[in-house]
Parts: sequence; C-alpha cells; structure tokens
Amino acid sequence: MAKKARILILKTLAACTFLVFALFPIILFISSSLKKETEVFDYRIIPQHITFDAFKEVFKTLDVLTGIRNSLFVAVMVTVLALLIHSMAAFAFARLRFPGKRALFMWVLSTMMIPFPVIIIPLFFIIKGMGLVNSLWGMILPMVPHAYGVFLFRQYFIEMPDALYDSARIDGCTVFQIFRKIYVPLAKPMFITLGVSFFVTNWNSYLWPTIVAQDQSKYTIQIQIATLMGSLRISWNLILAASVVAVIPTVIIFIFLQRYYLEGIKMTGIKD
Repeated sequence: MAKKARILILKTLAACTFLVFALFPIILFISSSLKKETEVFDYRIIPQHITFDAFKEVFKTLDVLTGIRNSLFVAVMVTVLALLIHSMAAFAFARLRFPGKRALFMWVLSTMMIPFPVIIIPLFFIIKGMGLVNSLWGMILPMVPHAYGVFLFRQYFIEMPDALYDSARIDGCTVFQIFRKIYVPLAKPMFITLGVSFFVTNWNSYLWPTIVAQDQSKYTIQIQIATLMGSLRISWNLILAASVVAVIPTVIIFIFLQRYYLEGIKMTGIKD
C-alpha cells in the first residue's frame, strides 16, 4: 500500500507540474490575447471583458497575410527539400557500401555540436555572394542541411529487414527504385515526424530571417510580430493576439498528423 501511495503522489506531482509549467502558460497566453491592454497583466484565466479589438488592430497594423504567405513558403520549401535530401543521404548511409562511409557519417553527426549562431556570419557571406540577400530563398537554402534528419532517417532505414533490399536487388531493381518504391512508402511515419518538426522549426524561425530580410515584403510572420515591440511602448495585447494567429497553422498540422508523428518517434531505434 505504501508503494502504491508513493506512486500516486509522484503521478499527482508530475501532473501538477505539467499543468503549472506547460498547460497554464498556454491557457493564459490565449486568454490574455482577448483582454484589454490595461488587463493583460491581470493573471485571471477568464478575462473580465472579452474583446477581439487586439486581433482587429493586428490585421490593421500588420500585413498579416503577406507574413503568413512568406512563412508558409519558407517552411514548406525547407521541409520538402530537407526530407528529400536527408532521406536519400540516410539511405546511402544505411544500405550502400562505399569507402569512408562510417567516417563520413560521424563527420555529419559532428556538425550537430556546432551552434547555429557560430556560423551565421559565414552563412551570410555565402548568401550574399549568391545574391540571395533579401530573398525568401536566402532564408530557405541554409536551413535545409541538418544532421538530425539524416541520423533519424538512417536509424529508421536500418530497422527495416535486410531481406527487403536483397530481394529487390535480386529482382533487378536499381538502388533508386528500391529507395523510391520500397523504403519511402515504408518510412511514411518518419517522413511525417520529421516533416512536422522541420515545418514547425522553420515556421517559428526568427533569427536567420531577420538577418536576410531587408524590406517588409519579405518579412515572415515572426518578424512582423517583433515590429510590434516599440522602443517606448509595448502593446502586449497586440503581440499576444498576433502570436495566437501565428501559432494556429502549426497547431492544426499537429492535430491532424499527431498519430503518425508519435508512431515515427516510437519506431526510431538506435542501432550501430
């Protein structure tokens, strides 16, 4: 009985911790966007006066549709290109044999230890040399390569039986046909898992787009939200309302794809 009581107490503490540090801030974030500016720091979950004035002001002040369109284009293109390149590289590391494969894979993994701010200046020089400053493609291309996606795809492909690859080769399939017709369909959960991750990460990206975008027509929704922070006065209700608008697409995507997202995470094993 004592053991069951301790387990119950631990579960209760874990649930309370989740509510306080995860769920409550989200609820407060949404409810505060429906408050008047003078009531934003009144930490009541249910506003005294529910109003949509902040949302109306956001759509008047910002070119929200342009920001959403730019963010959507950047996030979608990075996701598509990253899934294509990462999956093909991972397939090569998982199934093909070539000299230096292990050393090359370890070198790819080692790039995850380099913080992004460290390479911002070299990346900017490269983008500037390519003439992509103040363009959406300048925001997209540097975000495509990432060892994280290659690693997870490789682990997923290694989990698949060797007999699939061997029998397809015996039947006369080329390496690319095996990848496209067998491995890609079977890896659907992993494509969705990484796709959601890449999309959300690049939808919420702020630092790199701020460096690349130099006029308002190229601003993403995150940059537009930042412009609401004036040097003398900050309208927190407008910022919260704009943030609610910005978070809606990612929430919708996760709701519809959460089953595949969780399945992809569960099926990613760690093998040498």
